[in-house]
Amino acid sequence: MMNRLLRLACLCSALLGPGLLALPAWSAEAVRVATTELPPFAMENVPDAPGALHEIVQELLRRTAVPGRIEFVPWRRAMLLASTQRRTVIFPLSRTPEREPQFRWLARLYQERFVFLSTQGRAFDVAAPQAHKQARIGVLRGSIVTVALRELGYTNIVEAASVDEELRFLERGIVDAVFGEAAIFQHVLKGRIAASYFLSAPQSTTVTWLGASLDLTEAEAALFAKARRDMVDDGSYARILKKYGLPPAP
Repeated sequence: MMNRLLRLACLCSALLGPGLLALPAWSAEAVRVATTELPPFAMENVPDAPGALHEIVQELLRRTAVPGRIEFVPWRRAMLLASTQRRTVIFPLSRTPEREPQFRWLARLYQERFVFLSTQGRAFDVAAPQAHKQARIGVLRGSIVTVALRELGYTNIVEAASVDEELRFLERGIVDAVFGEAAIFQHVLKGRIAASYFLSAPQSTTVTWLGASLDLTEAEAALFAKARRDMVDDGSYARILKKYGLPPAP
């Protein structure tokens, strides 16, 4: 029986010709990719400059031959989708002890730097943030920055649905400062009166990842990890970061 199957396979190969050898080794099922508006990392409806991590993730999908379309949703919804829906990918996602067993970790993306942002006239001194542990601090709802902020000793935390809402809270005096990623704040402050805003030195850092629902396999995770290493080795990873004025990530 086995010999008969082998002869049949050889016959099919001969009939189909060398084109058979050009078929891909595997065909991946499509993934759903969830993120939120986080300039300069991910931006919706900006085809020429969709964001540094947006471009990196697109290139990872291309190199792994995994079909996927990036969708913009509120961050908490992105987290819900990736933790409850099959073949769902999410970025940028930080690893924590609680999250570690909940996601498949596909590829490192970027090292984020968390800073305080305040405005002229506010009592919060960004040069000495440790002196304001009781201040009202705005954060992006569902973000890892909340954990980082609590670890620094701040407990009076006000959540906002978006970075723009964080800034509105700050400008209206609802919060004394906001806490988040330095490059995001620097980007959204463009076009505003820069002298009216003050950034602290980095207070903590975290590495963000491309995460996924657990039904993605370890073999698929290995493909993404290799694609990321290849991007670093051939310089395309650094070129994308440079395009957005971001420092090279470790």
